[in-house]
Amino acid sequence: MNKKLWINLMVAMLVAGLFMTVSCAKKTIVSEPTTIEDQATAVAEAKAKAEALAEQERIKAAELQDQMVKEQALKEAKLLAAKNRFSNQNIHFDFDSAQLSSMAKMLLKEKAEWLSANSVVSATIEGHCDERGTTDYNIALGERRAIAAKNYLLNLGISESRLTIVSFGEEKPLDSGTSEEAFRKNRRAQFVIK
Repeated sequence: MNKKLWINLMVAMLVAGLFMTVSCAKKTIVSEPTTIEDQATAVAEAKAKAEALAEQERIKAAELQDQMVKEQALKEAKLLAAKNRFSNQNIHFDFDSAQLSSMAKMLLKEKAEWLSANSVVSATIEGHCDERGTTDYNIALGERRAIAAKNYLLNLGISESRLTIVSFGEEKPLDSGTSEEAFRKNRRAQFVIK
């Protein structure tokens, strides 16, 4: 009998536990459906957020475009300045000489760097002299000056096919004066981009 009592007691406790579990279970709350006005407000807010995000993206895109335009303009200005420096910096020589000075070599190294960076560019090296000496002598001296500059550039790795030379002798002076300063300006190798 003792066994039956324990079984009944266990069943009673199990049933009581089951009722307790069911009565303490979390109940789901049924919410009221939102009204049409609430839905319209939510849609309008979502649309406003989307428009604000789109405007922010448009502003970012415009700023990025402006930055790219500025960077391109700066790059083009730098290229133009380098090109002008290449064309406008002449190599100068001593009287009756085709020897390159250390300053001339430094300028030729800069020109070689620019030519290396701009591999499609070719240049003509013009040899010039001051007015002293005969026309034939000055043509020959101008040619030797142009050749000296060309050979130095060739030694720095510039292709010979990109360089041509011409001698103008005394025909195209930079300064038509007769002072030593004018003569110094006219004894030069000048570079012209083709």
